[in-house]
Amino acid sequence: METLILEAISIDMYDRKVFRSCQHGFTKGKSCLTNLIAFYNERTAWMDEGRVVAFNIISHNIFIGKLKKCGLDEWIVRWTENRLNGRTQKVVISGTGSSWSPVV
Repeated sequence: METLILEAISIDMYDRKVFRSCQHGFTKGKSCLTNLIAFYNERTAWMDEGRVVAFNIISHNIFIGKLKKCGLDEWIVRWTENRLNGRTQKVVISGTGSSWSPVV
């Protein structure tokens, strides 16, 4: 099911030129690995410059609103919203972890 959703979103987004060059998700030739490398390179450069590096969360409501604003099919937006509903995230660094639930 996720593959079908990915294909529908990708076709629509490419047709409307929504993706930017920094986009990794839903982009041919890019992956989680290329995203992690780009993220790591940028954050380490910030740390080298003495800048603050912080991690924030995005409200699911804001994310869903952005999907709607992009003009995605209502069914895809509702499917995504249902998929995110009740999800939590866990970050583990050196064996110590903390869980959090996104702001809804």
